[in-house]
Amino acid sequence: MASVPAGALLGPVGIGLGAAALSRVRAHGTRGRGPAVTGMVVGAVATVGWVVGAVAWWQLEEARSPLAGDVAAPTTVHARQLVLGSCLDELPPDGEVARVRVVPCADEHRAQVVTRTDFGADEVWPGDEAATRRVARVCGPEVLGPDPTGLERVVWVPTETSWRDGDRTGLCLAASDDPLPADLVG
Repeated sequence: MASVPAGALLGPVGIGLGAAALSRVRAHGTRGRGPAVTGMVVGAVATVGWVVGAVAWWQLEEARSPLAGDVAAPTTVHARQLVLGSCLDELPPDGEVARVRVVPCADEHRAQVVTRTDFGADEVWPGDEAATRRVARVCGPEVLGPDPTGLERVVWVPTETSWRDGDRTGLCLAASDDPLPADLVG
């Protein structure tokens, strides 16, 4: 009977206890097959749940870790990982951005993070318009340098949902339909 509660909390333990109980039931011809099987099933479900939860937690933590700078090879990352200087192979469509493809700045790219601003960790959600205005202040024409021909400035701000998850970074990107000539930041 210990296999059911053990399975709910410690999946593999419940599977082991259930298997041991099932073996004992078969060997001695006693009752208890139902609870033994139930413990094994609950243990298996709990184990899958723990694994899924661990993978989800790992992915969320990975999405919070900023990139180290210019990447060595193209890679897909969460937009929250972008840092000053990150180069994107292309600008995603308008709307909420989750994942982007980052490329080495020496490779062909059509967008680059040129400035950023951070909201305070204790600030309350200012609303989309106020957040956009604040990030736009650090995304003026001067960030594109003396010859911004063919470049447009794009502002990315946290969404209300990402704000609740701890996202406090606003980004200004330089973008073009044509490949950017080089690393615009450094």
